[in-house]
Amino acid sequence: MRIILFAFVSMIIFSSCGSNAKKDVPVVGFLDAFEDNTIAQAKLGFIDALKKNGYSEDQKTIELIYRNAQGDIPKLALSAKYFISKKVDLIATNPSLSTTTVIQNTKDIPVFMMVSPVPQLIGLTDANGKAPANLYGVAETLGYIDTSFSLIPKLLPANKNRKQRVGVLYNQSEPQSVNALDLMKKLADKYSIELIAQSVSSTTDVQLVTQSLLSKGIDAFFANPDNVVFASFETIAKACNAAKVPVFTSEAGLVSRGAVAAYGADMYQWGYQAGEQAATFLKTKSTNGLHWEEVKVRKRVYNPEAAKRYNITLPENFEAIK
Repeated sequence: MRIILFAFVSMIIFSSCGSNAKKDVPVVGFLDAFEDNTIAQAKLGFIDALKKNGYSEDQKTIELIYRNAQGDIPKLALSAKYFISKKVDLIATNPSLSTTTVIQNTKDIPVFMMVSPVPQLIGLTDANGKAPANLYGVAETLGYIDTSFSLIPKLLPANKNRKQRVGVLYNQSEPQSVNALDLMKKLADKYSIELIAQSVSSTTDVQLVTQSLLSKGIDAFFANPDNVVFASFETIAKACNAAKVPVFTSEAGLVSRGAVAAYGADMYQWGYQAGEQAATFLKTKSTNGLHWEEVKVRKRVYNPEAAKRYNITLPENFEAIK
């Protein structure tokens, strides 16, 4: 009887310890809005930063719940609510569409964003210009677009009979896309470029709208920070290459996918920077001293194959992407 009682008590103690140990493991929700090779680099960087700081799924020192909405807005909202119901310690959001959705659903759980413009550009600031108190992570201004856009008049030969024509797609429902377009209009005036912009609301429309742009005799296409452009970039690049129209971009991650060149954030480092901030929160269990930050690592990159196709020579301070 004593042996049985001892075994029973031991089982309770072991179970209790196991339960406490599991409870001590932080739970992180990671929400992707859609499937995309470029923004996937940010997720990789985020997870690597957590690992470096001792939070690894392999070592069972963290539980990561991952959801990808696959571009489905209702599914995105349901995923956000699922994380909230699970009472996760923090939610990582990638890109801006995930950030705005999560912020709309919780004011308590810390949100660590990545691949997102600064809060005011995506409508997340209040009347006093303040971002939500639970918003952290890493964001980007649109100032870097100037450097990328200026490559077009510098690297492409001028048209003797008219202004250079640059085509761009934008999504009216994405604040950062509209803001980027407004900035490009000013840049077009500055560089004496005719900007031809067409709106697109979903990936299913991209091929048709891209062909419409190409029919207007554009000399270059500029891929701006737009989630629809990210998700459909291969379609855009294929159509432009067939029409012998080079693609430039402000997003470094799109260069490896076929754009000629860009000056912009390193997606992996963007996620890594957000991951380090999240790790600090997990270690201290406090948000004291934390706030959303701007991207620290930007780089100038070019695609050798695309540059060769259009006989374009990049400045020496641009790094080739394989």
